[in-house]
Amino acid sequence: MLAPWAMDEMKDVQLNDKRLNERLVEVLSQLGGRPTSSIPAACGGYAETAAAYRFFDNKKTNFDNVLQPHIEATRRRLAEQEVVLLVQDTTEIDLTRPAEQVAGAGPLDDGPRRGAFLHPLAAFTRDGTPLGTVHATAWARDDAPPPSKLEREHRRKHTPIEEKESHRWVQALRHAREEAQRAPQTQFVCIADSEADIYELLAEAQSEAGRPDFIVRACQDRALLKEENSPENAGVSDDAARDGGAASPPSDDAATLLRDQMLTRDVLFTHTVKVRGRQAKVACETRGRRQPRTSRTAEVEVRAATLTLRPPWRHDRKLPPVTVNVVLVREIDPPADDVPVEWMLLTSLPIDDADAVRTVIQYYCVRWMIEVFFRTLKSGCRVEDRRFEHIDRFLPCLAVYLIVTWRTLFVCRLGREFPDISCEAVFEPSEWKAVYHVVHQQPPPPDPPTLQEMIRLVAQLGGYVNRPRSDEPGPQTVWLGLQRTHDMALCWETFGPEARKQEVLV
Repeated sequence: MLAPWAMDEMKDVQLNDKRLNERLVEVLSQLGGRPTSSIPAACGGYAETAAAYRFFDNKKTNFDNVLQPHIEATRRRLAEQEVVLLVQDTTEIDLTRPAEQVAGAGPLDDGPRRGAFLHPLAAFTRDGTPLGTVHATAWARDDAPPPSKLEREHRRKHTPIEEKESHRWVQALRHAREEAQRAPQTQFVCIADSEADIYELLAEAQSEAGRPDFIVRACQDRALLKEENSPENAGVSDDAARDGGAASPPSDDAATLLRDQMLTRDVLFTHTVKVRGRQAKVACETRGRRQPRTSRTAEVEVRAATLTLRPPWRHDRKLPPVTVNVVLVREIDPPADDVPVEWMLLTSLPIDDADAVRTVIQYYCVRWMIEVFFRTLKSGCRVEDRRFEHIDRFLPCLAVYLIVTWRTLFVCRLGREFPDISCEAVFEPSEWKAVYHVVHQQPPPPDPPTLQEMIRLVAQLGGYVNRPRSDEPGPQTVWLGLQRTHDMALCWETFGPEARKQEVLV
């Protein structure tokens, strides 16, 4: 049974082979129906499993052309939106094996872990509903002896950004610009976390004003542009300014660094945010934004200003000054034993009044959805557990699971955005009738339930406790429930009431 959503999502597939086109639809339908299962379990038989592995091993299939039809389908969804948030981020795909390693996988760090990296540009609505992936890059690092500290420092300062991995942030922004040109009636906002605080990215974003807008969380306390011979410039050394910050504080009362300047501005308003707890990835982590913290509700004060950044020195080019709008979100009274919340957001969006600044914060908060996306890809679809001998076979499979991940989150979030529409906007009759019959232990009604009710029923199959005042189900219970929904629908179509009716008619 081919899933109708898979057929619709893959209608633009072009693998230069009709049989491969059909096989991709079938593989997507199978893996999407059972996202947590192994590939053999999802395919359901030896012949189907062998066909799936042959598909991933075919020289005509690769990461890009498998993902392309999903990108085209995503573009159709983008064109229907007034505002689209394009979030970019990087995640590790850990393929470390206890014995024989995956051929072509590269080092993930200075240790023994091996795998690949994934950098998608994912589209979301303003409320966080995923629309799909419009661009993605996957790569593995070369096996090369780690450079010394001195060599790393020299490479960092003298290697052109086009030859660095960090160039991926600029490339994704350029793809965002292409999407904005394809849908001129839609406002696009490209959003990235602190790892994207690269001066070349800010300069690139300013090179064509307005298309698209951007929000980048600042990582560096950059130097501000000052008038020549101004006494305000006395506290920033030339070396510090080249690096975008300063090693010593200003010698006078005037602020010359980004954060110092923002703290002199008046508080526009206070705001309440929910802070997600986290654990440090390594015990020796010292960076403040990577320190462990507890989940809590935090009261923050918000400031905003328009400032011009002083360009850092580059050996191969002269960078222009960049004028950005800055929003500082700072926790008022953090717990004594916890890391305070502080966001410095650099943006091209307007900050004319409090409502405009609230919009900037709201849009940036949607960035968290890409973390949910990565967690669903790894924990829900278990993509790191897929067994392939070579990275070239794994990457097309990764592209398929990117689509499956989008579908899972889309179903989960759509019930929140459009709770009262009919569930048949997403689910087939055999799916909602089978699930309703199993969960309620009674025949399904003549009219389909609402989408919100159906998603709660699906989530119940995955362990969700459906109480009147419960929060809406999360991705984990939904992806587990969707797997069981697929099996129940197959049984319903094979020997359920509709199947018996067909037999009588025959």
